[in-house]
Amino acid sequence: MSKEMLDGESREKIISVKGLKKAYKLYNKPSDRLFDAFGLKKNCYSVNYALKGVDIDIYKGETVGIIGTNGSGKSTLLKIITGVLNATEGDVKVNGRISALLELGAGFNQEYNGIENVYLNGTMMGFTEKEIEKRLPDILEFADIGDYVYQPVKTYSSGMFVRLAFAVAINIDPEILIVDEALSVGDVFFQSKCYHKFEEFKKSGKTIIFVSHDLSSISKYCDRVLVLNKGDKVAEGKPKEMIDVYKQILVGQYAEDKGDMFAADGENKELLEYGSKEAVIEEYWVTDSKGLRTNALIKGDVFTIHMKVRFDKDVEKPIFAYKFVNPKGVEVTGTNTMFEKAFLENVKAGSELEITFTQEMNLQGGEYLISFGCTGYINDTFTVYHRMYYAMSVAVISDKDTVGFYDMNSKITVTKIK
Repeated sequence: MSKEMLDGESREKIISVKGLKKAYKLYNKPSDRLFDAFGLKKNCYSVNYALKGVDIDIYKGETVGIIGTNGSGKSTLLKIITGVLNATEGDVKVNGRISALLELGAGFNQEYNGIENVYLNGTMMGFTEKEIEKRLPDILEFADIGDYVYQPVKTYSSGMFVRLAFAVAINIDPEILIVDEALSVGDVFFQSKCYHKFEEFKKSGKTIIFVSHDLSSISKYCDRVLVLNKGDKVAEGKPKEMIDVYKQILVGQYAEDKGDMFAADGENKELLEYGSKEAVIEEYWVTDSKGLRTNALIKGDVFTIHMKVRFDKDVEKPIFAYKFVNPKGVEVTGTNTMFEKAFLENVKAGSELEITFTQEMNLQGGEYLISFGCTGYINDTFTVYHRMYYAMSVAVISDKDTVGFYDMNSKITVTKIK
């Protein structure tokens, strides 16, 4: 495939998807399927498009995330790229060996044992028996399922299954690795090992396509993110901004005409806010331990987050929230009045409330962004009245940082016992 400029660099296009559509016929009753197959009955089905003309270019060395609600077309897109499904319309070009970890069970024979399935998958990828044998020790070491590898995979737990499947996927030297949600069934130790492998793949210049509902992982590992909704690609850009689009879709607040909120490079042109506006966050600020407004906090000091909310309609038991995120959009910490059981009252139209959250600053030194929200439930339906993402920045000043986001404030003693 041709090379193109991406972020000021010449990059090789490794996957090109143009005008991709996938249609399914939906029949009212099973007999209609038979009538349609033999052309005996017309108009006996409706057509549902899982993909509606999707265009995507993916470049060598990128880690690209794909997010969207259930039914948005994510898995269908990956299956067409990997050749598991045929497209109804459109064109897909792939320049490189693909290894895919799709839904649990894909590509494995349930009656075969683990070893036999390793050889089966390797053969399907075009490897000889000797080449698979050479890779077998690394596969078994990574899977770490012990003697279960000699048992039929139909006896495996979902965790053991994904261990073996992922071990095979990453050890057959793919140029493109595609992972669709499968890691969510693994335990935390195995997930950590897999994400470490992602880092190795990125450093070696390999391409990863990653579908997950774990937005922190999407933000941390992906260079670029695509958002699908009801078969359409609605947005594409940097992880933080695309996660915001996805969150709007989740609460039914995303509209197509909001697309111009994002610049071509995915950066926000202005503050991202949305909601039904029965309640409106009019003002927000932070004060230090002396009560002074500030954007710089000393690690270890007590500080207070303030938000002033105006109510234009009666609202039943509103929930007030704040959240710290890092510059990549990874959620670091936050809370709300429901979690804290601090406010469970109805509010009348015309009211104004000031909400304060007071706590000790134990985050590591660095720059953070604060988001604010006022939400609630109307007849058991979660409703966003007003959300403001990345509304203000705060610098934490520290003379002692530990590992990660949060300081456990450990008290250390060393005792000589001999």
